[in-house]
Amino acid sequence: MQVAITADATGATSGRHGSPVIERSGDGHHRPALAALTIGALGVVFGDIGTSPLYAFREALAQSAADGIDPGEILGVLSLALWTLILVVSVKYVTFLMRADNQGEGGVLALAALARRALGIRSRIALVLGATGASLFYGDAILTPALSVLSAMEGLRTIPGAAAMFDEGTIRLCTIAILIALFLIQSRGTAQVSRLFGPVCILWFLAIGGLGLSHIADEPSIFRVIWPGYGIAFLATHGVTGLFVLGAVFLTVTGAEALTADMGHFGKLPIRLGWFLLAFPALTLNYLGQGAFALAALERARTEGTVFANQDWFFLMAPEPLRAPLVILAGMATVIAAQAVITGAFSLTQQAIQLGFLPRLRIRQTSAAFQGQIYLPAINWLLLAGVLILVVEFKTSSAMAAAYGIAVTGTMVVTTCLAYLVVRHRWNWSRGLALAAILPFLALDLIFFGANILRVIEGGWVPLLVGAGVGLVIYTWVRGRGIVAAFERGQSIPLADLAAALAKRPPERVPGTAVFLTANITAAPGALLHNLKHNKVLHARNLIATVRTADRPVVPPSERVREERLDDNFATVTLTYGFMESPDVPQDLGIETRALGLDPMKTSFFIGRNTLKPEAEKGMPPWQDRLFMFLQRNAADPTEFLRIPPGKVLELGEQVTV
Repeated sequence: MQVAITADATGATSGRHGSPVIERSGDGHHRPALAALTIGALGVVFGDIGTSPLYAFREALAQSAADGIDPGEILGVLSLALWTLILVVSVKYVTFLMRADNQGEGGVLALAALARRALGIRSRIALVLGATGASLFYGDAILTPALSVLSAMEGLRTIPGAAAMFDEGTIRLCTIAILIALFLIQSRGTAQVSRLFGPVCILWFLAIGGLGLSHIADEPSIFRVIWPGYGIAFLATHGVTGLFVLGAVFLTVTGAEALTADMGHFGKLPIRLGWFLLAFPALTLNYLGQGAFALAALERARTEGTVFANQDWFFLMAPEPLRAPLVILAGMATVIAAQAVITGAFSLTQQAIQLGFLPRLRIRQTSAAFQGQIYLPAINWLLLAGVLILVVEFKTSSAMAAAYGIAVTGTMVVTTCLAYLVVRHRWNWSRGLALAAILPFLALDLIFFGANILRVIEGGWVPLLVGAGVGLVIYTWVRGRGIVAAFERGQSIPLADLAAALAKRPPERVPGTAVFLTANITAAPGALLHNLKHNKVLHARNLIATVRTADRPVVPPSERVREERLDDNFATVTLTYGFMESPDVPQDLGIETRALGLDPMKTSFFIGRNTLKPEAEKGMPPWQDRLFMFLQRNAADPTEFLRIPPGKVLELGEQVTV
């Protein structure tokens, strides 16, 4: 059975990370609820970007270290880092893009759905952009856990007397153990432990802010880097090296997409408060502290006549007795960042399935209290495999950092393009005004994307390869479904014509109700035709039902079911779900409550399931036929996806050439 996509009703949403479901009107929160949501946002939304000081400044400075490092380079790198935070996060995401929400929901697929609704029949470009952004996200999803946890574990080497004990191999083993444990607990849900995310991240931001503040006194003039001229001068005088540095500087804003992706769970105001009141000041102070510490170390090296080397500035800023607790806190913060990405991958996959981009996968609810707490075994194990491969192959966070920026910058380019479609066609801005608003952001994204592309050979090919693989799966699935749908349309007859013919010459009737699930309720379902042809019977009551996915996150219960009676024998039923929801057909048909007059003991479900056959002369190339058939065979059973009791289902179909 196929799932159609349509535009429909509105509604609220619930948290996927264990956040409470709170009804909102715009951003009007009561103070206790606002405080709770802000704390929750600090634990989920800012986990990734909050751990970037572990490696971002170190990696950016390393790109300019080939011929030695001078004070101007430290100041230039630091200025670029701060202005990247200001322009990309504060201006683009927090101030502008958070306005482009889909009923409070954000993220690349939510934005694509909003753009699609605005464009109507011209929505193919929105779907392509949405699929591209989703594909690139998976490249980021395997890099974030690997890089963040590995960078935290590398801090073990800065503990006095521990460097000999924790060599590269031992650090990798510790990282692998933590990551395996993290992925193993996903099936049990994270609703309980996620309550610690907010307090731990608050402690983390206070710690990194205080750490940076304690070293600003090493070079009080460090505040001069707020003047963007230092960054501009650095780029102007360093040629290609400046572009490599710019690519590394982008590591400061990895995780910025989470600010819009998690809007539906916390709201705009809590995220903005969390950013401007704690996350942004703490990050700024820490980067300033690292810069001041590096300048002081450079001056000391010159005075002593020793060689100045780029170091792990973040951990070395801490006094020696505090380094072990800092490593533990960093480990907790990076696990939280990894958890946010994992649950984000689960949520994005659910949306992609609902929107028809991916085949049905098994989805488990892990919490009775929080509807958004889901677990997808296939995605979980694929992510774990990818993460472990990265840790083993790249060995160090510095080597892995080269691969990190491409997926994120690519997703940001897609998001900006979708934002233009929304601004132009949803908000109805003039073309000139829309271009004036979007082009500066797009230019900024393209500059960072171009800078990161230079590092493809160093490892940037990894997220591109992952994104291309996911994109191929999406393209094959969508195209294959289109071929099957075209075949079914060619074989179908109008439901009204069949109903009229059966009213004149009724077949043998059997008691009970038959629910025929189909993608097109105006045509007679194939399962109905096969039942008439082979069993030569018609049930006393027949419902032709379709499950549609709206381009909105949630559809209210009052608009879930729409029934239209065709005649005494047939009625059509449309069940509409938001792309953040999981279908439950028996519940929404009211079988247990008999809302539509259905007797649970006398209701059977009929689903069309065709057998696929590859053919070189038609449809897709043979290799793509086989890929589509593999996806179809391994898709979750529609009865499980739609939550229909297996004992109530009959499957009928025929052979289809793809």
